[in-house]
Amino acid sequence: MHAARNIRMCTKDCLCLYVCPTGATDTENGQIDFSKCLDNCRLCVDACPSHAIYIVNDNYPPPQKKSESVKEVLFDLAKSKTLQSKIASSIAMSSDNTIVNRLLKAISVSDKTIAEEFIREAGFMLPQGEEVKVLLQELLNRKQQDDLPKDVIERLLELL
Repeated sequence: MHAARNIRMCTKDCLCLYVCPTGATDTENGQIDFSKCLDNCRLCVDACPSHAIYIVNDNYPPPQKKSESVKEVLFDLAKSKTLQSKIASSIAMSSDNTIVNRLLKAISVSDKTIAEEFIREAGFMLPQGEEVKVLLQELLNRKQQDDLPKDVIERLLELL
């Protein structure tokens, strides 16, 4: 594990400079030198008043396999969120009220993001993974493909 800094949150209070035993923190460029960072040290993370420094794991456990029923539910949820996103987006386009328009655009983006997370959770996380190839092929084989960019999917399959 090593520390990393979110530059947008950093207030340049620089307490991390004083507590870091190796000098890994650098407020001039905002970066933390991973090669100097001590594993599980956390001194800079705990000292940062703006909570701009966080720990990044170097090793993650392998993702757990999902059963078909769980994948199915996740896909249903993703479909639902995608539909909600489209509805919010279309209402936003027709609304003259700026506040309502902004709110609906935010809901649309949020729903898209949640749908993407459901799809990732279903096991389609890595673009180069075998699961993604299967998903893309399944999409191509579906009968109802009204708004499906078939040419893009075919190019993606060629690249994988």
